[in-house]
Amino acid sequence: MLKEVTLRSPVKPINCLHFINGKYLPSFNGKTFNNINPATEEVLGSVAEGGKEEVDLAVQAARRALKGPWKYTTVEERSKLLRRIGDLILERKEELAYLESLDTGKPFSLAKTVDIPRAAYNFHFYADYIIGVNTDANEQNDIALHYTLRRPVGVIGIIKPWNLPLLLLTWKLAPALAMGNTCVIKPAEWTPITATVLMEIMKEAGLPDGVANLVHGFGTNSAGAAISEHPDVDAISFIGEPSTGAAIMRSAAQNLKKLSFELGGKNPNIIFADANIDDCIDTTIRSSFVNQGEVCLCGSRIYVERPIFDLFMEKFIAKTKELKVGDPLNPETTTGALISKEHYERVFSYIEIAKADGAKIHVGGKRPEGLEKGYFLEPTIITGLDKNSRCVREEIFGPVVTVAPFDTEEEVICEANDTHYGLAATVWTSDLKRAMRITRSLEAGVIWVNTWFLRDLRTPFGGMKHSGIGRTGGMHSIDFYSEFSNVTIKY
Repeated sequence: MLKEVTLRSPVKPINCLHFINGKYLPSFNGKTFNNINPATEEVLGSVAEGGKEEVDLAVQAARRALKGPWKYTTVEERSKLLRRIGDLILERKEELAYLESLDTGKPFSLAKTVDIPRAAYNFHFYADYIIGVNTDANEQNDIALHYTLRRPVGVIGIIKPWNLPLLLLTWKLAPALAMGNTCVIKPAEWTPITATVLMEIMKEAGLPDGVANLVHGFGTNSAGAAISEHPDVDAISFIGEPSTGAAIMRSAAQNLKKLSFELGGKNPNIIFADANIDDCIDTTIRSSFVNQGEVCLCGSRIYVERPIFDLFMEKFIAKTKELKVGDPLNPETTTGALISKEHYERVFSYIEIAKADGAKIHVGGKRPEGLEKGYFLEPTIITGLDKNSRCVREEIFGPVVTVAPFDTEEEVICEANDTHYGLAATVWTSDLKRAMRITRSLEAGVIWVNTWFLRDLRTPFGGMKHSGIGRTGGMHSIDFYSEFSNVTIKY
């Protein structure tokens, strides 16, 4: 059925309301804003614009729920609830993938195979994981027994990004609920739909009213700021830009909130001459251009050892030209639209900067022919830039990569670490000793060897420097959403 849909928004508008204390509500002042389909530039529907009043109502509901029946749910009960939510997401996989594609401009095929299954798995994973969580007990000789109690932090503010809307929301929400917290969520204003539908799914699964609340709106002087500043919000979990993270940090400091930040990345992809070139090319295409390059983990700075530089470029350019940019609902599309006009113009501005800096554009750098509407950009490969160029140093967050040769390990490590970011890195080599040397030297929170985006949700995820604060995944997430009390009993 979806194969017949071509760059058209649904006939019926998709309007998004707040979800507070188990009910969908408009804003108190009736304000709304339009949600735009980035592939067609048409209006998908209206979104209620919330602010301080709506956030306050949502926080009150979350606080009441925290002290109500939700407080007395057992780990087993919460586990069953999380599993049910994951099951319902999978039952509505086609619908959710379609809505995610409309909202973000990403290919429907990507949303169906990655975003929605992973969103369900986030709930399934923590449904299983929470059952095995324990706490410490230490006997102090024959004097005393010390044991640790684990309890919820309280009301969690979750402020989520637009690039992987449902996937990243559930990545934060599932462990927060698993630990018995309640939440107030602000989706990115550009992608409000699947978060709104998720509230309906969770209510159907049996989540008590007030445990998860949703307020739409913007950041500064809007819903985002109201969540960050609210005195009854105990912790903030945020994914987004470093500048926004810094603003949230300043606001949260007034009430000494706990913070978990996953921020930007300008990730190096280091390719040595002994790498399996075909595996490397296939994976580097993904790590460069998947989701239109709108992934914080993308390897946007590519460094290739000089002996294979020309061969790599030949193969990389040829593979990039095979990518199909266009209608996100077409099964053959590999690259959809950028998220918004504002972001589209920002990404294009970096291509102009590269040209001014004397770069060579090998492929891409322009709007695809035949696509007059929508925020489309051809995947772009750039060489010839100095390491101080803004295109090399700043996160572009689009289908744009820079490629440069290197001669020695010392040189490439220096280049790779010469950044304010420290989220991820990829190393391609057949030499195990070299791989271990390089990975110990790279300043990044997530390092892949001969692969990319291979995740085990038990492992720590997060970045160094301006790429984040703290780690998520497995026990790291459970610990963030927990408060601890040590109890000492003297014998």
